Amino acid sequence: MADRFRKLGILGGGQLGMFFAIAARQLGFRVVVWDPHPDAPARTMADTFLSAPFDDSKTLQTFRKESEAITYEWENIPVPLVEALETTHPVKPGSRILRLLQNRIREKRFLVEHKFPVTPFRVLENPTELNRVMSDFSLPAICKTATAGYDGHGQWRLKGWRDVHALQESLQPRHSGWIIEKWAPYAKELSIMIVRNEEGNFKTYPVTENRHEEGILRLCQVPADIDPDIARKAASLAADIISALEGVGIFCIEFFLMENGELLINEIAPRPHNSGHYSMDVATISQFEHQVRILCGLPLVDIQLSSPAVMVNILGPEVTAAESPEQLKQLLSVPGARLYHYRKQGIKTGRKMGHVTLVHPDPRQAMERAKGVRALLNQAASSSL
Repeated sequence: MADRFRKLGILGGGQLGMFFAIAARQLGFRVVVWDPHPDAPARTMADTFLSAPFDDSKTLQTFRKESEAITYEWENIPVPLVEALETTHPVKPGSRILRLLQNRIREKRFLVEHKFPVTPFRVLENPTELNRVMSDFSLPAICKTATAGYDGHGQWRLKGWRDVHALQESLQPRHSGWIIEKWAPYAKELSIMIVRNEEGNFKTYPVTENRHEEGILRLCQVPADIDPDIARKAASLAADIISALEGVGIFCIEFFLMENGELLINEIAPRPHNSGHYSMDVATISQFEHQVRILCGLPLVDIQLSSPAVMVNILGPEVTAAESPEQLKQLLSVPGARLYHYRKQGIKTGRKMGHVTLVHPDPRQAMERAKGVRALLNQAASSSL
């Protein structure tokens, strides 16, 4: 099968698309990237870069001509576009998976239908129904848009009825609706990457422990500091979920680990994930090379870690730490630091501009060095104001 595919297409040209292009080209493939933004990071790594809206029919024909197998880098790609491409090309994961996982209501209902553990939730179809929906639902809770939410956008924490009333006044009618989730008093946030091919074979990456700030992933540690039985349970759940989906591709499963050891599924992403970036430095194969292999029908690889690691995201103006010669020298003087700059053109508060992976055989030392990197990034952000 791999002999048929020498030109790979990817929808979306952010940092995930950029790393996919690097992995594909390393294996000898040509890559065409389609992204509406002319300054998308993947543009410099693509053999062909197409910048046009995703509903542009002329670009669709060019993308078809330039690609032989197709994937995407995020779940907000228009489903009709993927459906159109599927009529002539293999797309992994396919439109059925995309339609399900880009909508939180469909995703939650799928998980409940298949008896996977999730936080209690309610569906809200109209903002005027919020008070009624909340009347039989305990607080605190979280309201999330059914679609297009990311990095804390489209989420509201409801601590009490004052928050509920304020939210009802601010919400605008949306066709896709919202979900209301009961707040889960978790002990830790975890995630796991898993790949599954067309034959139903899969490989799982180690469980990572994630820390968010204002809804944005700030830091992740691998392997997670959890009981081995919890890690095995997370891997087993991930395999069961993707098998139930009949998913082909690479996926990220996010979990809440409760104080009693219970795992609740938060979200599923049908793509590589920020929490899997460590795989480029300390795993036998990166999540992006596995994405290429799945797309082309190439063999999967057993996954082992060469070292513990901690990944720190570079957000907004912190990126100046990777650009000022003196600050860059300081950053790269941290032992075990591996820097990745996404080369995004606009600096916005909270925007992921890059990441640093700290590698050390002692996970405590890796975390201490990550704290040092955080301090350097904070200093750079402060000095840029």
